[in-house]
Amino acid sequence: MAQTMSGRSSAGYRVEPGRSAPLGATWDGSGVNFALFSAHAERVELCLFDPSGRREIDRIELPEYTHEVFHGYLPEAMPGLLYGYRVHGPYEPRNGHRFNPNKLLIDPYARALSGTIRWTDAHFGYRLGSNRADLSFDRRDNGFGMPKCRVVDSAFTWGQHVRPQRLWAETMIYEAHVGGMTKAHPEIPRHRRGTFEGLSSPYVIDHLVKLGVTAIELLPVHAFADERRLVELGLRNYWGYNSICFFSPHPEYLNADQSISPFKVMVRRMHEAGIEVILDVVYNHTAEGHQMGPTVSFRGIDNASYYMLAEDRRYYHDVTGCGNSMNLSHPRVLQMVTDSLRYWVTEMGVDGFRFDLATTLGRDKYGFNPGASFFDAIRQDPILNRIKLIAEPWDTGPEGYRLGGYGPGWAEWNDRYRDTVRGFWRADEAVLPELAARLLASSDLFEHQGRKSWASINFITAHDGFTLHDLVSYEHKHNEANKEDNEDGHNHNLSANYGAEGPTDDPEILTVRARQKRNLMATMLLSQGTPMILMGDEVGRSQAGNNNAYCQDNEISWLNWDRITDGDWEFFNFVRRLIHVRRTRPLLRQPDFLHGNEIEDGIRDVMWLRPDGAEMADENWSDPHARAMACLLAGNGQPSLLLLVNASEVEVAFMLPKSGTTRNWRVVVDTEDEDSGRLPEGARFEPGASYELPPRTLSLLEATVI
Repeated sequence: MAQTMSGRSSAGYRVEPGRSAPLGATWDGSGVNFALFSAHAERVELCLFDPSGRREIDRIELPEYTHEVFHGYLPEAMPGLLYGYRVHGPYEPRNGHRFNPNKLLIDPYARALSGTIRWTDAHFGYRLGSNRADLSFDRRDNGFGMPKCRVVDSAFTWGQHVRPQRLWAETMIYEAHVGGMTKAHPEIPRHRRGTFEGLSSPYVIDHLVKLGVTAIELLPVHAFADERRLVELGLRNYWGYNSICFFSPHPEYLNADQSISPFKVMVRRMHEAGIEVILDVVYNHTAEGHQMGPTVSFRGIDNASYYMLAEDRRYYHDVTGCGNSMNLSHPRVLQMVTDSLRYWVTEMGVDGFRFDLATTLGRDKYGFNPGASFFDAIRQDPILNRIKLIAEPWDTGPEGYRLGGYGPGWAEWNDRYRDTVRGFWRADEAVLPELAARLLASSDLFEHQGRKSWASINFITAHDGFTLHDLVSYEHKHNEANKEDNEDGHNHNLSANYGAEGPTDDPEILTVRARQKRNLMATMLLSQGTPMILMGDEVGRSQAGNNNAYCQDNEISWLNWDRITDGDWEFFNFVRRLIHVRRTRPLLRQPDFLHGNEIEDGIRDVMWLRPDGAEMADENWSDPHARAMACLLAGNGQPSLLLLVNASEVEVAFMLPKSGTTRNWRVVVDTEDEDSGRLPEGARFEPGASYELPPRTLSLLEATVI
């Protein structure tokens, strides 16, 4: 089915030279331009399919090659057309080349995919079982089992669409999964559950609005693949950190017609509710894995350009733990990533990105470079330098842990905040000094180059690890459902079960667990920096002790709305009140770092106090058994706030500060059980009074002035 001399394919498509830019398949209102980068290919065939994607109806050699881009134009082509590529070139693994035209390949710039990978041995470029995988060559056609790229019409009516453009200081992030948020919601029609359409339902948005969050951070929505190993075990890649196309929404999150419009509708509805949309993106590696992995896209298009290769070019330089690392030091690969980012902002409407294993994006042949081309490209881009940018500041390579090492404009996931707060409320020794730094947005890590306190993304739990409920219910991981003999997932959980592993009916244990959940959540929401809540933590979601549920697309991971109890809704209301307190007290979300600077005579922006009311001294900070202290915040013309924490197992009496203007101290937040009767609603105490703080309890008091 080769192109004829007359400029028409054997199926009747007229073929013209077209343009080398933009890359991808671009509908211009009259026809479709196809453009594919490959620096080392010899020729490229465009393969067209019938609407079912099962039958290849035409194969057209792209007629032009300009600036390392193969391109051609089909005047009669229309949106909805399904296509893929076959790329011819040398199969020389020793030189980094793995071309195999028997393999149908996904266009890296495809705006939509139809279907998912159906695994067979034919997806591998070499003959499985060969003793010379670097030389063997597999001639089987994998086209039937491959997803097909779809030409899209990008037209969409946004109407009076206005982005929320939330300031960082008012940002409250909710990390969620498209499928997990909606698959078990009884009010959402079954055909919409697990999709963008389900996520944009009023039931979900109302829940987020009532809670008070300002941004939803979605686990990967780029098209991703289920690893063959998981499929054979009857599992799925639920999280989606296995991208195969950086421009296409994951097909299973779309409707039956595979239109990309539901994603835009979701964004528009979130924006109408005042909620920004942040995408978790995976540009550090792809689903093709290591050198023994399948050939489904980048590997077959130009392996030597797209991937970081080892000195022995048969192998990959893997700093991600996933088999390969994207080569962002190559200008065309960097272009693809920045083009993708701009596309999701300008065309799809998103407000920011969280970059998985972001350290990999800043690596060159010498290691991590904070001045790498990726960071320079973002910093100078007039679109990308104005959105929210969040780094997961590590990877698995040498010197990969770079917390605090990102520059202006970046926020970072702060795992030291997570571990410190967990350790403090677990009553670990010698935690107090670091707790003070973490409560004030970790200036020791982030205060450089004019960065602000919002650079610290504070979290207690995230998708990777225990949920909040499990953090106080399990001392050990229980990942048996992953079918890896409970050897996957990490063991550094800093968790406790308080007397029983997992579910229990013991009322004393349940009381302690409930209070610890309140303590952990309150600490996060009352700290300086940017807080992030994990989906379902506000209503007691449990994963039954699984701390690595990446492959559990089932009730282990889903938010099971029908199982939310009255007690869970009480905790929801507690979290909701905390968010309201944070939103209405500017002292809790100050953009500048606090250092105890004097702002008025005798008044400093922050003071650390012992329970007896005196300032913390060196010997107090160095006491490994100290588990109680107070933090006094003042300034900005706001009423002073006093945060009291007691992680010990005994009651601690705090002397409330005196000042010439404070009439009394009013209790705003207290994590003891409301039914205890210890404090009446809105309880007030005179300056200098003794405030009895029970074991494992936090209180926030606010000064009322004369």
